[in-house]
Amino acid sequence: MENRRTFDISVNVPEQDGSNSKYFDGGGCLKRTGTVWTASAHIITAMIGSGVLSLAWAMAQLGWVAGPSAMFLFSIVTYYTSTLLTACYRSGDPDAGKRNYTYMDAVKANLGGFQVKLCGATLCLTLFGVAIGYTIESSMSMMAIERSNCFHSKRDDSPCRVSSNPYMIAFGVVEIVLSQIPDFDQIWWLSIVAAVMSFTYSTIGLGLAIAKVAENGKIMGSLTGISIGEVTETQKIWRSFEALGAIAFAYSYSLILIEIKDTIKSPPSEYMTMKKATLLSVAVTTIFYMSCGCFSYAAFGDMSPRNLLTGFGFYNPYWLLDIANVAIVIHLVGAYQVYCQPLFAYIEKTAVEWFPDSKFITKEIAIAVPGFRPFKLNLFKLVWRTIFVIVTTVISMLMPFFNDVVGSLGAFGFWPLTVYFPVEMYIKQKRIPKWSRRWVCLLILSVACLVISVAAAAGSFAGVVSALKVYKPFKISY
Repeated sequence: MENRRTFDISVNVPEQDGSNSKYFDGGGCLKRTGTVWTASAHIITAMIGSGVLSLAWAMAQLGWVAGPSAMFLFSIVTYYTSTLLTACYRSGDPDAGKRNYTYMDAVKANLGGFQVKLCGATLCLTLFGVAIGYTIESSMSMMAIERSNCFHSKRDDSPCRVSSNPYMIAFGVVEIVLSQIPDFDQIWWLSIVAAVMSFTYSTIGLGLAIAKVAENGKIMGSLTGISIGEVTETQKIWRSFEALGAIAFAYSYSLILIEIKDTIKSPPSEYMTMKKATLLSVAVTTIFYMSCGCFSYAAFGDMSPRNLLTGFGFYNPYWLLDIANVAIVIHLVGAYQVYCQPLFAYIEKTAVEWFPDSKFITKEIAIAVPGFRPFKLNLFKLVWRTIFVIVTTVISMLMPFFNDVVGSLGAFGFWPLTVYFPVEMYIKQKRIPKWSRRWVCLLILSVACLVISVAAAAGSFAGVVSALKVYKPFKISY
């Protein structure tokens, strides 16, 4: 049986012989039963997440003209390049060609050589950064809960100082335990819980923003965003670039698009099903992002908070904010694993290829679990996954700058994973002649997105440098 990862939640059958056509396809893999609706659900779950919390701040940097325009343009680019990427799921014939089960498989089949190594490095660094960003954000939400309850109980001028370190350590401990679960592919409830939690806190944020606008009696904000005077001219430029990175991060899901398509049944055509699912999910996500970003900006104007759910005050309704922040934490606990499992699998597969005779890497120890199947413990997985979580936790404690990390992740991952590789693979697979009109248009799209990514990366780096000037390692408080 070929080793492939899948996000299919509609198949949950015991392992059987590959010849059983009821459950397995001709290649010995579980039959795909996904539809346009299940694929849309997976894409929406992947996209609507922590990125939505920074959209109000991004709007505040860009204003009423550039802010919504940037979100709309990113949605168009994401949809178009996703259709290019989904066309590369099969090599050769679009309906009967060899399947590429992962993003890396698609790059290897279409581009090969150095491009595969470049893609692998980009994916690893992006997923590593996502783990850091999720650790930071989870601690911010837990800190917000404690500080909210402190203000509510004391009802005085107590500063209610809260340190992020204990919460980051606690999050790390939970992830160390969860990381030892060998495979999340068939844990269907994980995607459902993540979707429910992300919609919960996003909807609460949207509702509170609408209530704030009604309370203010007017729409806040300006056409060009935060004005010179509130920030310096240089800060305005860097923060505008960083805002582009934050928006790019909110639309990032390309790294798991191939895995999502690998869940779709055929007939009908997998390509057409995925194209419809992509259009539906990007449209729904954009409407939701526009609503959250615009209403939040209308509520807070140019002083919109860096994290949407920390800008409503700590008194009323404190219990609703607590629910929203708990939902964020639960979502991030699962999302951390969903995004890191491909990285775990890639490193472990590479280790087996390099050291096939090492018992430390290949040997599995069966541990009896009453009422369940024996748990197979691999010492290499135990050690390396634990080290990975510890390293991401320590780095998060060293640099707990949520927006700057989000902007950096968006800038670093958007162009190569969402634009460059899909465009290059599509050109290669469709044999588009060099200097033809279509080739030139695709090149212009790629170069334009590269310029935006470089600008966003520069803005995020400037934000980190600025934050480091007043920051003391391991002593961040809220």
